[in-house]
Amino acid sequence: MLFVLAVGVVPWSVQTFSSGSATLLFSWGLVTPSTVSLTTITDFLFRFTMGLPDYILLWPLGVVFYLVALASVLSGVLFGREDTRLTAASLVLAGVTQFELARGFSVQPDRTAWPVGTVLLWAVAGYLYWSHRAETDR
Repeated sequence: MLFVLAVGVVPWSVQTFSSGSATLLFSWGLVTPSTVSLTTITDFLFRFTMGLPDYILLWPLGVVFYLVALASVLSGVLFGREDTRLTAASLVLAGVTQFELARGFSVQPDRTAWPVGTVLLWAVAGYLYWSHRAETDR
């Protein structure tokens, strides 16, 4: 459970610009340290999505997949009924959305996105899946 919670608080994507500034994309919002600004995911969804490219809308979809994984883990903690396959698959899909977001962002001039979240989400998914397989093979 700690791994799934931890992946929700680290940046999922680090977007850098040729000017030297960066934006950190978390599951809960965007942080731009150079201007000390914060945009929550709810502000992003309900105030700033008009006219944005489709690849940016993959970020909230990834958050939905992450919330499914988190709900699966919580059901295991609270009720003893977690489906590790659902948790792992949801984390993998969240990672795919963040990879595509980073790819879409990086094809623009003077911008690069580092899909940190993809690596972390996939690593946690792999750990959960293979740990579960090792337990069930005994």
